Amino acid sequence: MQAASTVEERVTDIATTIAMTMRQTGVLGLPRNYEIFYEALTGANHALSLELVSLGNRPKQEDLDKIGRKYFAQHHGHGIVENAREIIARELEEIAAIMRNERIHLEKYGKILGETSDGLANRTVNKDLLQKIIGVMAVATKSTIDHGNQATASLGDKTAELETVKTKLEEYKKLADTDPLTHIWNRRAFDTRMAGIYNNNTRILFNALILADIDRFKEINDRYGHPVGDRILQIIAEILRENVSESAFVARTGGEEFALIIEGAGEEAIFELADRIRNAIHQTPFGNVQTGESYGPISISMGICMAADADGPDDLYAKADRAMYRSKVGGRNQVTKYAAPAKPSKNWLLYRPD
Repeated sequence: MQAASTVEERVTDIATTIAMTMRQTGVLGLPRNYEIFYEALTGANHALSLELVSLGNRPKQEDLDKIGRKYFAQHHGHGIVENAREIIARELEEIAAIMRNERIHLEKYGKILGETSDGLANRTVNKDLLQKIIGVMAVATKSTIDHGNQATASLGDKTAELETVKTKLEEYKKLADTDPLTHIWNRRAFDTRMAGIYNNNTRILFNALILADIDRFKEINDRYGHPVGDRILQIIAEILRENVSESAFVARTGGEEFALIIEGAGEEAIFELADRIRNAIHQTPFGNVQTGESYGPISISMGICMAADADGPDDLYAKADRAMYRSKVGGRNQVTKYAAPAKPSKNWLLYRPD
Protein backbone atom coordinates (compact mmCIF):
# COMPACT_ATOMS: atom_id res chain seq x y z
CA MET A 1 0.00 0.00 0.00
CA GLN A 2 1.32 3.48 -0.88
CA ALA A 3 2.06 6.01 1.81
CA ALA A 4 -0.50 8.80 2.16
CA SER A 5 2.13 11.45 1.38
CA THR A 6 2.91 9.80 -1.98
CA VAL A 7 -0.76 9.87 -2.99
CA GLU A 8 -1.10 13.49 -1.92
CA GLU A 9 1.99 14.44 -3.94
CA ARG A 10 0.56 12.76 -7.04
CA VAL A 11 -2.78 14.56 -6.67
CA THR A 12 -0.97 17.88 -6.22
CA ASP A 13 1.16 17.20 -9.30
CA ILE A 14 -1.92 16.46 -11.40
CA ALA A 15 -3.69 19.61 -10.22
CA THR A 16 -0.58 21.70 -10.94
CA THR A 17 -0.13 20.17 -14.40
CA ILE A 18 -3.77 20.81 -15.29
CA ALA A 19 -3.64 24.42 -14.08
CA MET A 20 -0.41 25.12 -16.00
CA THR A 21 -1.71 23.48 -19.17
CA MET A 22 -4.94 25.48 -19.06
CA ARG A 23 -3.02 28.70 -18.48
CA GLN A 24 -0.57 28.01 -21.32
CA THR A 25 -3.40 27.30 -23.75
CA GLY A 26 -5.37 30.37 -22.69
CA VAL A 27 -8.30 28.36 -21.32
CA LEU A 28 -10.48 29.96 -18.69
CA GLY A 29 -10.22 28.42 -15.22
CA LEU A 30 -13.81 27.23 -15.19
CA PRO A 31 -14.80 24.04 -13.33
CA ARG A 32 -16.19 22.52 -16.54
CA ASN A 33 -12.88 23.19 -18.34
CA TYR A 34 -10.89 21.71 -15.48
CA GLU A 35 -13.03 18.57 -15.70
CA ILE A 36 -12.18 18.16 -19.40
CA PHE A 37 -8.44 18.65 -18.89
CA TYR A 38 -8.43 16.31 -15.89
CA GLU A 39 -9.95 13.50 -17.96
CA ALA A 40 -7.52 14.18 -20.80
CA LEU A 41 -4.28 14.55 -18.81
CA THR A 42 -4.91 11.57 -16.52
CA GLY A 43 -5.66 9.35 -19.52
CA ALA A 44 -9.03 8.37 -18.07
CA ASN A 45 -10.84 8.98 -21.37
CA HIS A 46 -8.76 8.35 -24.48
CA ALA A 47 -11.46 9.49 -26.95
CA LEU A 48 -11.88 12.78 -25.10
CA SER A 49 -8.08 13.27 -25.12
CA LEU A 50 -7.95 12.91 -28.90
CA GLU A 51 -10.76 15.43 -29.38
CA LEU A 52 -9.07 17.91 -27.07
CA VAL A 53 -5.75 17.58 -28.92
CA SER A 54 -7.54 18.16 -32.24
CA LEU A 55 -8.59 21.63 -31.02
CA GLY A 56 -4.98 22.84 -31.19
CA ASN A 57 -2.97 25.04 -28.83
CA ARG A 58 -5.66 27.68 -28.39
CA PRO A 59 -9.02 25.92 -28.04
CA LYS A 60 -12.12 28.08 -28.17
CA GLN A 61 -14.54 27.98 -25.26
CA GLU A 62 -17.43 26.99 -27.53
CA ASP A 63 -15.43 23.98 -28.77
CA LEU A 64 -14.57 22.99 -25.20
CA ASP A 65 -18.24 23.25 -24.28
CA LYS A 66 -19.10 20.89 -27.15
CA ILE A 67 -16.71 18.32 -25.67
CA GLY A 68 -18.19 18.94 -22.24
CA ARG A 69 -21.74 18.39 -23.46
CA LYS A 70 -20.68 15.22 -25.25
CA TYR A 71 -18.81 13.55 -22.40
CA PHE A 72 -20.36 15.17 -19.34
CA ALA A 73 -23.89 15.93 -20.52
CA GLN A 74 -25.32 15.37 -17.04
CA HIS A 75 -23.20 18.29 -15.74
CA HIS A 76 -24.43 20.67 -18.43
CA GLY A 77 -28.06 19.67 -18.29
CA HIS A 78 -29.22 22.55 -16.08
CA GLY A 79 -27.99 25.19 -18.53
CA ILE A 80 -29.42 23.37 -21.53
CA VAL A 81 -32.84 22.94 -19.93
CA GLU A 82 -32.91 26.52 -18.62
CA ASN A 83 -32.03 27.88 -22.06
CA ALA A 84 -34.75 25.74 -23.66
CA ARG A 85 -37.26 26.93 -21.06
CA GLU A 86 -36.47 30.58 -21.84
CA ILE A 87 -36.83 30.00 -25.59
CA ILE A 88 -40.14 28.17 -25.14
CA ALA A 89 -41.52 30.92 -22.88
CA ARG A 90 -40.50 33.59 -25.39
CA GLU A 91 -41.93 31.70 -28.36
CA LEU A 92 -45.23 31.05 -26.57
CA GLU A 93 -45.55 34.74 -25.69
CA GLU A 94 -44.94 35.66 -29.32
CA ILE A 95 -47.52 33.11 -30.45
CA ALA A 96 -50.01 34.58 -28.00
CA ALA A 97 -49.28 38.08 -29.38
CA ILE A 98 -49.87 36.84 -32.95
CA MET A 99 -53.20 35.32 -31.91
CA ARG A 100 -54.26 38.50 -30.07
CA ASN A 101 -53.39 40.61 -33.08
CA GLU A 102 -55.32 38.26 -35.37
CA ARG A 103 -58.35 38.42 -33.09
CA ILE A 104 -58.27 42.24 -33.12
CA HIS A 105 -58.06 42.26 -36.91
CA LEU A 106 -60.99 39.85 -37.22
CA GLU A 107 -63.03 41.96 -34.80
CA LYS A 108 -62.38 45.03 -36.99
CA TYR A 109 -63.47 43.08 -40.06
CA GLY A 110 -66.61 41.95 -38.24
CA LYS A 111 -67.34 45.54 -37.25
CA ILE A 112 -67.10 46.62 -40.91
CA LEU A 113 -69.53 43.87 -41.88
CA GLY A 114 -71.92 44.89 -39.14
CA GLU A 115 -71.84 48.56 -40.03
CA THR A 116 -72.35 47.75 -43.70
CA SER A 117 -75.31 45.52 -42.87
CA ASP A 118 -76.90 48.20 -40.70
CA GLY A 119 -76.36 50.83 -43.39
CA LEU A 120 -77.98 48.69 -46.06
CA ALA A 121 -81.00 48.05 -43.88
CA ASN A 122 -81.85 51.76 -43.59
CA ARG A 123 -80.98 53.04 -47.05
CA THR A 124 -82.07 52.59 -50.62
CA VAL A 125 -79.38 50.77 -52.50
CA ASN A 126 -78.42 52.19 -55.86
CA LYS A 127 -75.63 51.33 -58.25
CA ASP A 128 -73.15 53.94 -56.91
CA LEU A 129 -73.72 52.93 -53.28
CA LEU A 130 -73.39 49.26 -54.15
CA GLN A 131 -70.07 49.90 -55.92
CA LYS A 132 -68.77 51.80 -52.86
CA ILE A 133 -69.84 48.98 -50.56
CA ILE A 134 -68.19 46.40 -52.80
CA GLY A 135 -65.02 48.48 -52.90
CA VAL A 136 -64.90 48.85 -49.09
CA MET A 137 -65.61 45.14 -48.55
CA ALA A 138 -63.02 44.08 -51.14
CA VAL A 139 -60.32 46.15 -49.42
CA ALA A 140 -61.33 44.91 -45.97
CA THR A 141 -61.52 41.29 -47.12
CA LYS A 142 -58.13 41.43 -48.87
CA SER A 143 -56.56 43.03 -45.81
CA THR A 144 -58.04 40.33 -43.56
CA ILE A 145 -56.87 37.52 -45.86
CA ASP A 146 -53.36 39.00 -46.11
CA HIS A 147 -53.20 39.42 -42.36
CA GLY A 148 -54.38 35.84 -41.85
CA ASN A 149 -51.71 34.57 -44.24
CA GLN A 150 -49.06 36.50 -42.35
CA ALA A 151 -50.29 35.09 -39.05
CA THR A 152 -50.23 31.57 -40.50
CA ALA A 153 -46.67 32.05 -41.76
CA SER A 154 -45.56 33.46 -38.41
CA LEU A 155 -47.16 30.58 -36.53
CA GLY A 156 -45.42 28.18 -38.90
CA ASP A 157 -42.06 29.79 -38.10
CA LYS A 158 -42.74 29.59 -34.37
CA THR A 159 -43.75 25.96 -34.67
CA ALA A 160 -40.50 25.19 -36.51
CA GLU A 161 -38.48 26.98 -33.82
CA LEU A 162 -40.25 25.03 -31.07
CA GLU A 163 -39.59 21.79 -32.97
CA THR A 164 -35.90 22.71 -33.01
CA VAL A 165 -35.96 23.20 -29.25
CA LYS A 166 -37.73 19.88 -28.84
CA THR A 167 -35.10 18.14 -30.98
CA LYS A 168 -32.28 19.67 -28.96
CA LEU A 169 -33.88 18.54 -25.70
CA GLU A 170 -34.32 15.03 -27.07
CA GLU A 171 -30.69 15.01 -28.22
CA TYR A 172 -29.59 16.18 -24.79
CA LYS A 173 -31.64 13.50 -23.05
CA LYS A 174 -30.18 10.82 -25.28
CA LEU A 175 -26.69 12.22 -24.77
CA ALA A 176 -27.15 12.36 -21.01
CA ASP A 177 -28.28 8.72 -20.96
CA THR A 178 -25.61 7.37 -23.33
CA ASP A 179 -22.13 6.13 -22.48
CA PRO A 180 -19.78 8.25 -24.65
CA LEU A 181 -17.25 5.45 -25.20
CA THR A 182 -19.47 2.50 -26.13
CA HIS A 183 -22.61 4.40 -27.24
CA ILE A 184 -24.90 2.13 -25.23
CA TRP A 185 -26.99 3.23 -22.24
CA ASN A 186 -25.13 4.52 -19.16
CA ARG A 187 -25.65 4.06 -15.41
CA ARG A 188 -28.13 6.91 -15.20
CA ALA A 189 -30.38 5.34 -17.84
CA PHE A 190 -29.92 1.94 -16.23
CA ASP A 191 -31.09 3.18 -12.81
CA THR A 192 -34.20 4.70 -14.40
CA ARG A 193 -35.00 1.49 -16.29
CA MET A 194 -34.48 -0.64 -13.17
CA ALA A 195 -36.90 1.51 -11.17
CA GLY A 196 -39.50 1.08 -13.92
CA ILE A 197 -39.47 -2.70 -13.59
CA TYR A 198 -41.16 -2.59 -10.21
CA ASN A 199 -43.75 -0.04 -11.29
CA ASN A 200 -45.45 -2.70 -13.41
CA ASN A 201 -46.55 -6.10 -12.10
CA THR A 202 -46.26 -7.64 -15.56
CA ARG A 203 -42.65 -6.57 -15.87
CA ILE A 204 -41.82 -8.11 -12.51
CA LEU A 205 -42.95 -11.49 -13.82
CA PHE A 206 -41.18 -11.33 -17.17
CA ASN A 207 -37.95 -9.37 -16.54
CA ALA A 208 -34.47 -10.51 -15.69
CA LEU A 209 -31.23 -8.71 -14.91
CA ILE A 210 -27.89 -9.94 -16.22
CA LEU A 211 -24.71 -8.38 -14.86
CA ALA A 212 -21.40 -8.91 -16.66
CA ASP A 213 -17.87 -8.00 -15.65
CA ILE A 214 -14.74 -8.35 -17.82
CA ASP A 215 -12.28 -10.71 -16.18
CA ARG A 216 -8.89 -9.25 -15.15
CA PHE A 217 -9.57 -6.01 -17.01
CA LYS A 218 -7.15 -4.01 -14.85
CA GLU A 219 -4.34 -6.33 -15.94
CA ILE A 220 -5.28 -5.68 -19.57
CA ASN A 221 -5.19 -1.91 -19.07
CA ASP A 222 -1.90 -2.07 -17.16
CA ARG A 223 -0.25 -4.28 -19.77
CA TYR A 224 -1.53 -2.80 -23.04
CA GLY A 225 -2.70 0.69 -22.06
CA HIS A 226 -6.04 2.45 -21.85
CA PRO A 227 -6.55 2.88 -25.62
CA VAL A 228 -6.54 -0.92 -25.98
CA GLY A 229 -8.83 -1.25 -22.97
CA ASP A 230 -11.24 1.29 -24.47
CA ARG A 231 -11.35 -0.61 -27.75
CA ILE A 232 -12.06 -3.87 -25.93
CA LEU A 233 -14.95 -2.20 -24.11
CA GLN A 234 -16.36 -1.00 -27.43
CA ILE A 235 -16.11 -4.44 -29.03
CA ILE A 236 -17.78 -6.15 -26.07
CA ALA A 237 -20.59 -3.57 -26.17
CA GLU A 238 -21.09 -4.41 -29.86
CA ILE A 239 -21.21 -8.14 -29.09
CA LEU A 240 -23.80 -7.57 -26.38
CA ARG A 241 -26.04 -5.59 -28.73
CA GLU A 242 -25.66 -8.08 -31.57
CA ASN A 243 -26.73 -11.02 -29.41
CA VAL A 244 -29.94 -9.60 -27.94
CA SER A 245 -33.22 -8.37 -29.41
CA GLU A 246 -33.94 -4.70 -30.00
CA SER A 247 -36.23 -4.67 -26.95
CA ALA A 248 -33.38 -5.67 -24.64
CA PHE A 249 -31.77 -2.94 -22.56
CA VAL A 250 -27.96 -2.93 -22.68
CA ALA A 251 -25.92 -0.56 -20.52
CA ARG A 252 -22.39 0.08 -19.35
CA THR A 253 -22.78 0.60 -15.61
CA GLY A 254 -19.14 1.05 -14.62
CA GLY A 255 -15.58 0.82 -15.87
CA GLU A 256 -15.67 -2.78 -17.13
CA GLU A 257 -19.18 -3.61 -15.96
CA PHE A 258 -22.23 -4.12 -18.16
CA ALA A 259 -25.88 -4.83 -17.47
CA LEU A 260 -28.70 -6.28 -19.56
CA ILE A 261 -32.40 -6.12 -18.75
CA ILE A 262 -34.26 -8.79 -20.69
CA GLU A 263 -38.05 -9.03 -21.04
CA GLY A 264 -40.35 -11.90 -21.94
CA ALA A 265 -38.18 -14.93 -21.26
CA GLY A 266 -37.94 -17.66 -18.64
CA GLU A 267 -34.95 -18.35 -16.45
CA GLU A 268 -33.55 -21.15 -18.63
CA ALA A 269 -33.83 -19.04 -21.80
CA ILE A 270 -32.11 -16.16 -20.01
CA PHE A 271 -29.30 -18.47 -18.94
CA GLU A 272 -28.85 -19.76 -22.49
CA LEU A 273 -28.73 -16.18 -23.80
CA ALA A 274 -26.12 -15.14 -21.22
CA ASP A 275 -24.00 -18.20 -21.91
CA ARG A 276 -24.17 -17.57 -25.66
CA ILE A 277 -22.92 -14.01 -25.09
CA ARG A 278 -20.17 -15.26 -22.76
CA ASN A 279 -19.03 -17.78 -25.37
CA ALA A 280 -19.18 -15.20 -28.21
CA ILE A 281 -16.88 -12.86 -26.28
CA HIS A 282 -14.48 -15.65 -25.35
CA GLN A 283 -14.29 -16.80 -28.98
CA THR A 284 -13.67 -13.28 -30.34
CA PRO A 285 -10.03 -12.61 -31.30
CA PHE A 286 -8.92 -9.41 -29.60
CA GLY A 287 -5.68 -8.07 -31.03
CA ASN A 288 -3.81 -5.59 -33.19
CA VAL A 289 -4.35 -6.45 -36.85
CA GLN A 290 -1.29 -4.45 -37.96
CA THR A 291 1.22 -5.90 -35.51
CA GLY A 292 -0.42 -9.27 -34.99
CA GLU A 293 -0.26 -8.84 -31.22
CA SER A 294 -3.02 -10.68 -29.35
CA TYR A 295 -4.75 -9.20 -26.32
CA GLY A 296 -6.86 -12.23 -25.58
CA PRO A 297 -8.57 -14.37 -24.99
CA ILE A 298 -10.95 -12.04 -23.16
CA SER A 299 -13.61 -13.50 -20.91
CA ILE A 300 -16.47 -12.20 -18.79
CA SER A 301 -18.18 -13.42 -15.65
CA MET A 302 -21.96 -13.08 -15.49
CA GLY A 303 -24.71 -13.22 -12.90
CA ILE A 304 -28.48 -13.57 -13.43
CA CYS A 305 -31.46 -12.77 -11.24
CA MET A 306 -35.12 -12.85 -12.20
CA ALA A 307 -37.08 -9.76 -11.16
CA ALA A 308 -39.66 -11.96 -9.43
CA ASP A 309 -36.94 -13.23 -7.08
CA ALA A 310 -36.17 -9.76 -5.73
CA ASP A 311 -38.06 -7.21 -3.63
CA GLY A 312 -37.06 -4.14 -5.64
CA PRO A 313 -34.38 -2.59 -7.88
CA ASP A 314 -31.66 -2.55 -5.21
CA ASP A 315 -32.37 -6.12 -4.18
CA LEU A 316 -32.44 -7.27 -7.80
CA TYR A 317 -29.06 -5.68 -8.47
CA ALA A 318 -27.56 -7.06 -5.26
CA LYS A 319 -28.69 -10.61 -6.05
CA ALA A 320 -27.47 -10.50 -9.65
CA ASP A 321 -24.18 -9.08 -8.38
CA ARG A 322 -23.95 -11.89 -5.84
CA ALA A 323 -24.44 -14.43 -8.61
CA MET A 324 -21.77 -12.72 -10.72
CA TYR A 325 -19.36 -12.83 -7.77
CA ARG A 326 -19.88 -16.57 -7.55
CA SER A 327 -18.88 -16.78 -11.22
CA LYS A 328 -15.70 -14.89 -10.37
CA VAL A 329 -14.68 -17.02 -7.41
CA GLY A 330 -15.74 -20.16 -9.27
CA GLY A 331 -13.05 -19.67 -11.90
CA ARG A 332 -14.35 -16.78 -14.08
CA ASN A 333 -15.65 -17.06 -17.67
CA GLN A 334 -18.98 -18.52 -16.55
CA VAL A 335 -22.63 -17.68 -15.88
CA THR A 336 -24.30 -18.16 -12.52
CA LYS A 337 -28.00 -17.93 -11.70
CA TYR A 338 -29.07 -16.45 -8.41
CA ALA A 339 -30.43 -19.14 -6.14
CA ALA A 340 -32.40 -18.26 -3.05
CA PRO A 341 -31.04 -19.84 0.13
CA ALA A 342 -32.74 -23.15 0.80
CA LYS A 343 -35.31 -23.01 3.57
CA PRO A 344 -34.70 -25.47 6.40
CA SER A 345 -36.88 -28.53 5.95
CA LYS A 346 -39.25 -29.55 8.66
CA ASN A 347 -38.49 -32.60 10.71
CA TRP A 348 -41.69 -34.50 10.13
CA LEU A 349 -40.72 -36.97 12.84
CA LEU A 350 -41.78 -34.31 15.33
CA TYR A 351 -45.32 -34.65 14.03
CA ARG A 352 -45.46 -38.44 13.78
CA PRO A 353 -48.18 -39.79 16.03
CA ASP A 354 -47.14 -42.19 18.78
